[in-house]
Amino acid sequence: MEDVRGLCRTHTGISGRQAELLKNIGEGLGFIADLAQAQASLYAPTRDGNSFLVLAQARSHTMVQPLRLAAVGEFVPAAAEPLVGETLSTGKPLVGLRGGEASGADSLEMHTYGIHDGKDAIAVVSLEVPAGSLQDRGSRCLVDTARMILQNSRSALDPKAYRPLSPRDGVLIADAYERIIYANAAAQHIYRVLGVGSLLGMRLHAREFRRHITRELVKPERPTEKEIEAGGLTLLRRDLPILAGGRLLRRVVVVEDVTALRQKEKELSVQEAVIREIHHRVKNNLQTIASLLRLQARRSHEKAVKEALAESVNRIHGIAALHQLLSRQGTQPVSLHDLAAEILDLLAASALPPEFRLERQFTGDTLLLPPSRCTNLALVVNELLLNAIEHAFPGRNAGTIGVDIRLGDEETTLTIYDDGVGLPPGFAPRTEHSLGLHIVRTMVEDDLGGAITFAECNGTRAEIVLPRREEPL
Repeated sequence: MEDVRGLCRTHTGISGRQAELLKNIGEGLGFIADLAQAQASLYAPTRDGNSFLVLAQARSHTMVQPLRLAAVGEFVPAAAEPLVGETLSTGKPLVGLRGGEASGADSLEMHTYGIHDGKDAIAVVSLEVPAGSLQDRGSRCLVDTARMILQNSRSALDPKAYRPLSPRDGVLIADAYERIIYANAAAQHIYRVLGVGSLLGMRLHAREFRRHITRELVKPERPTEKEIEAGGLTLLRRDLPILAGGRLLRRVVVVEDVTALRQKEKELSVQEAVIREIHHRVKNNLQTIASLLRLQARRSHEKAVKEALAESVNRIHGIAALHQLLSRQGTQPVSLHDLAAEILDLLAASALPPEFRLERQFTGDTLLLPPSRCTNLALVVNELLLNAIEHAFPGRNAGTIGVDIRLGDEETTLTIYDDGVGLPPGFAPRTEHSLGLHIVRTMVEDDLGGAITFAECNGTRAEIVLPRREEPL
C-alpha cells in the first residue's frame, strides 16, 4: 500500500509540500480518533473532481464503533460524501448525520474539518461519533480538542508522543490557563489513588499533584514524556501542548500506569543477570576442565592418548566459546557468525602456531539463534573449524577459513570452507572412522534434521543444509 505522499502524487493534484502536511496529519490520525472517541478519515479530492481518495483512516481504541471505514487508497464518490465536498469548497467545519446510515441509536454524527494551505482547503478530516453524544460536555471537549490539534498540526507530530491511546490511559485536558477542563475515568482513578479528589478546575501544576512524587525522570529520547514514581505507582506522563502562533490554546496530558510493566522489567533484568552469571561460571568451569585435560596430556607418554585428550580440549573450547558469548548476550538471540568467530579465535589460539597468519571470512546472511538451541550447532561448527585448522595447512604459515550463511524460504545453507590442501584421497564421510566426523553427521542428520556434504574447491568445503523453522533451528 502506498503512503500518503505516493497516493497524493499518483491520484491528486496536491503538491509535494502539501502532501507532506497531509502525511503528518495522517500519522497522528490514530491519536486523534482515540482522543475524540471517533472514527477518523482523511479525504483528498481526485484530479477529476468526481470522487474523494481516502489517504488515511483510524478507528478509536477507546470505544466500540459500528461503521465500516473506507480502506486507505479507496475512492469514494463525491455524491456519497456531501459534507466532505461542502467543507472542501467552503473551508468551513460542518456537522451532520451520516448519510444513508441507520437511524436511531446506531446513527452517527459526522464532523468535517478542512485542512488548509493558505486560504484554500486541500483536504478534509471527518470525525464520526454516535449521534447526540456531544450533548455531553466531556465528549464535546474531546472533539473540540481534536479539532484544535488538526488545525495547528503544520509542524511534525512526534509519532511517539502522539501514539494511539488505550482504554487504560488517563487523559487530562487543560485550558489556556492550565486549568483542568476534562478528566476521563482512568485519570480520576489514578489520581484518586494518589489522594487527589476532584480534578476539574484544578491547575495542572497544583501542589496536590506533586506532593506524592518521590522520583521524576525525563526520558531523553522522548522530550515530551516523564516517568514519575508517586504513591507506589510508576506513571508515564505525556505532555502535549496545543499552540497557535506561540500561544497556548490547550494542553493534553496523558497519564499511563506502567507500574506492573516496570516491575516485570525489573524481574526480567534480574533473571537475565542471573542467566549471564550462570553462563559465565559454566565457561570458567569448562576452561578449568580443559586445563586439567591438558595437564593430564602432558603427563601421558602415549601419543594416541595425547591426541585424544587434545581433541577433547578443543571440543570443550567450542562449548566454552558458546557460553562466553551467552554470558554477554543473556537471553538475546545469538548470531551464528559471532558464535563461529568466538570458536575460531579460541581454536586458532590453541591449535595454530603464533606465527601462522589466519584470514577469517564471514559472509552471507545473518542467522539469529535462540540460546536454547545453540549447543548442537556450536558443536558442529567447532568440529568443522577444528578439522580445517588441523588438516588444511600442513607446512604453511598462512591460510583462509570462512563461514558463509544463506537463508532461503524453506532451508538454511551453512558453508564452512578453507583454501588448504583439500580432501584426502578416497575420502568417504560415511566410512571414515573419525570421531569428529561421526559427531558432525549425528548432530546434523539426527538432531538438526539436515544434510551435510563435502567437496573440493580450491580447498575443502563442508555444506550443511538445514530446514527453516518458525523459530530458527
